[in-house]
Amino acid sequence: MSSGGGGGGEEALRREYVIGDEIGRGRFGTVRRCYSAATGAAFALKSTPKVPLRELEADPLDLALAEQEPKVHLLVSAASRHVVALHAAFEDADAVHLVLDLCGGGDLFSLVSARGPIPEPEAADLAAQLADALAGCHRRGVAHRDVKPDNLFFDGGGALRLGDFGSAAWFGDGRPMTGLVGTPYYVAPEVVAGREYNEKVDVWSAGVVLYVMLSGTVPFYGANAAEIFEAVLRGNLRFPPRAFAGVSPEAKDLMRRMLCKDVSRRFSAEQVLRHPWIVTRGGSAAVSC
Repeated sequence: MSSGGGGGGEEALRREYVIGDEIGRGRFGTVRRCYSAATGAAFALKSTPKVPLRELEADPLDLALAEQEPKVHLLVSAASRHVVALHAAFEDADAVHLVLDLCGGGDLFSLVSARGPIPEPEAADLAAQLADALAGCHRRGVAHRDVKPDNLFFDGGGALRLGDFGSAAWFGDGRPMTGLVGTPYYVAPEVVAGREYNEKVDVWSAGVVLYVMLSGTVPFYGANAAEIFEAVLRGNLRFPPRAFAGVSPEAKDLMRRMLCKDVSRRFSAEQVLRHPWIVTRGGSAAVSC
């Protein structure tokens, strides 16, 4: 892996990669297409500015997460074939630049928005790929903390890839995690409650993703963030007949085990992979972990 430090980060980046057009823009930075100067291979370049974050009086936690992303992402790049890999990192006084796998197939949010509910066999396969990614990250002591359809990308072969580790944290030494991190519809109740939490917050979020795939709706709804958080804290999981008429009891059982308020009883990512609904319907991804 390449890296650039001090004031030469961008200079080193431009020696090794040809920077192309912008292909995405997020909360803190931009994503551009780039090409290896040596091989011509295409990648995605995520650039997160440092100084503008401070000028905008960003939350110190957000700033710290943005600057630690290269180290955390490096830990999980080989965790699973369903994780977006980090190929190089460059840092200078103004920004952090990450060279990542280019996933040209769009994201899961766009897929569900365009198609609505996903057929059960396809949803099971996607859920298996997500669980495989999370299990790999968790074995390496990394929690993603912002699992949602927008951060699940499709590569050129149609495989699902977990990306955007800007909110991730390392818990590998047994340290508990804290802080309200994530996206309201997908965040786990223990995070909202302000308690210490562990990597199973990712399994809760993946449970919400599965619910969205099968129904086209979210399980905990509110008109604003405060109302969403209240619904998450109540954790009253329901399967409205109109949205779930064709969904199997096995799929609902898995969602109940993932969206369990009792963290000690909530499934781990490894347990998700071993659930009968995943094993029988999830395809090869269910056993790749």
